[in-house]
Amino acid sequence: MHFSSPLAAVSCLALAAASVAAENGRPLATLEAFQQTLSPAVAARLEATTKHYRQIEPSLYYLAATHAAPIEALPPDEQVALLVKLARFIDARRTAAADCVVLGPGRGVIGLLDPDRGLDPREVTTIARAYGSSPTVYKRADNGETIKTVADEFLTAVSHAAAGDTPTTIVVLGHGLPEEIQSYAIPCDRLADAFLPPADTSATPAAQEQAKPVDLSHLVLVCDDCYSADFSINLAAALEKKCRGRSLLLASLPVMIAGTNRNCVGHADFGAKFVPHFWKDVIELYYIRRPRQETITLRDFFEKVDNMMYGYGRAPRVNGDGTVSYRLVDPELCQDPVVFVPLTDGDLAELRGILGLPADAPLPRLFDIG
Repeated sequence: MHFSSPLAAVSCLALAAASVAAENGRPLATLEAFQQTLSPAVAARLEATTKHYRQIEPSLYYLAATHAAPIEALPPDEQVALLVKLARFIDARRTAAADCVVLGPGRGVIGLLDPDRGLDPREVTTIARAYGSSPTVYKRADNGETIKTVADEFLTAVSHAAAGDTPTTIVVLGHGLPEEIQSYAIPCDRLADAFLPPADTSATPAAQEQAKPVDLSHLVLVCDDCYSADFSINLAAALEKKCRGRSLLLASLPVMIAGTNRNCVGHADFGAKFVPHFWKDVIELYYIRRPRQETITLRDFFEKVDNMMYGYGRAPRVNGDGTVSYRLVDPELCQDPVVFVPLTDGDLAELRGILGLPADAPLPRLFDIG
C-alpha cells in the first residue's frame, strides 16, 4: 500500500495551481502571483519552517523575476526544481554571512541622522558603545551648519573608513529616495565615489590595472529610510560601473542592510522623538532587552529583526495546529527589511550554473539573502 506524505500532496496541488498560472498568466509577474502559484510548491520541497521560508520568499522571487523569461518557459515542475536550487543558494549565502559582525568590540561606527527630526545622536552612540564600538555621528545642528557641510564631513569619514582596514559600520537614518540619501542630498553616485580611491586621470591603463584591488568587505552600510533596498542596489551598481570605468578590480562590495524592501517607504513613530521602526526594533532587541549578547551579527538582522518587523502591517493568528500565521492588515506598513551580501567570483560562477547562463554572463555582485 502506498501513502503520500502531506508535503507531497501540497506540492502536487501547488504545481497544479502553477500550471494554471502558466497557462493564464505569468507566475513571476508579481510577488503576489508567485506566492499564489509556484511558491507553495517550492516551500513544500524545501521542507523549511514557515518563519524561515517567509524570510527568504521575497528574495527568491526578486532573484527569479530577474530571469523570468527563461524560467517561465520551463514546464511547471522544472520551474519549481530550479527555484528550489535558487532557494538553497540563498540559504547557503545566509549561512556563510551569518557571523559577520555589525556592532562589536573594535568596530568603528559612522552615523548620519536626519537634520529636521527628533532623531538624537544617542540613538546610534548608545547602542554602539554598549557593544564596544566607537561611534562618530553627523547631524546638522542649530549652530549655522549647512546640509552641504555635514554631508561633506560624512563623506570624508566614509572615504577614510573605506581606504583603511578598520571594520566599520555606517548607519543612515532619515529620508531616502531610490538614488539619494534625501536628508543630505547625497546621490548614490557621490557616495560611491566616497567608497572608492580618487580617480587618477593621469594614470596609464597599465598603471590602473596594477592598482590595488578595491576591497570593501570590512564595511557594513545600514540604511533605515524610504526605498533603502532600491538605494542599496543602485549604489552597488554605481560602484561596479565606476570600477569598470577606472579599470579597478573590485574584490568585494560592502555588506548592505536596508530597512525597507524594494519600492517600499519607511515608517517611524512620532512623539518626543522620531524613531524609524526598523532601527527602533534593533534598539529594542539588542539594547533594551537583557541579557545582551557580545556582538550583533547579520544573523541577528535577517532572523530576529526581520521577524519582529514582519508584524508591521500584519496581524498574527494561531492556527489549529498551534502554528502562527499572519493576515495582511495594511500593506503600506510592510517594510520587510533586506540584507545584501557581496558575491565572490566562485559564488557568481555557481549562480550562473544554476541559471544555465554562459560563464561570462554579467550578474550583479550584490545579493539579496532576505
